[in-house]
Amino acid sequence: MMRFHKSLFAIFSLLCFFMAIPSTAGQFDGPPVLDTEGRPLQRDAEYFIKPAITDVAGNLTLITRKGDQCPFYVGQVPLFSQETGFGVSLAPYREGEDTIREGRDLKFVFQVFTICITGTQWKVGEADPKTGRRFVKLGYDNTATGYFRIDKSDLGVYNIGWCPSDVPIKGRPRCGSAGILIEKGVRFLALDGPAFPFEFVRVDPVEELGSILQEKK
Repeated sequence: MMRFHKSLFAIFSLLCFFMAIPSTAGQFDGPPVLDTEGRPLQRDAEYFIKPAITDVAGNLTLITRKGDQCPFYVGQVPLFSQETGFGVSLAPYREGEDTIREGRDLKFVFQVFTICITGTQWKVGEADPKTGRRFVKLGYDNTATGYFRIDKSDLGVYNIGWCPSDVPIKGRPRCGSAGILIEKGVRFLALDGPAFPFEFVRVDPVEELGSILQEKK
């Protein structure tokens, strides 16, 4: 009888142990974001971010405002420009997650060296005084304003937005979708307006080097 009670206690202890282990099945929820080849976007891989559906401009790139050399802002390459823009690497906020998933917080970082010491990470910037829309600028930021998200629209295309869900933030965030704000003919990426459709093209290092050499000729 004593042996039976010991066995029952051992089984009960094992059940409690397994129930106490947090489940990782739902830890990284959300479908993966796919590139133009149908492959899931991966942490630290490099991608061109280009317009989807529309041909009004080129890839996302870094640009300046008001003639200042620094800081840089996120904008679009003009439609008929020979420039290709710069690749962006993505890094999820959640540790251990290497796949980029819809609706999860992540960093966007341009993979390029600049003369500015502020870095090339995207972050929420100041508001345009006329429209109230917030620019997306570049600079180191490990707080909630340095993390964005990718969501799929009802049309099946991807939108970029800011609405922290993984990163801690005080108070209720002023969420916003990223669209285009035109200032003196220059196309800036800005929040709080109509969402702009984007797609992601994985960068081929060999092709990128060829494009850079071609631009220098």
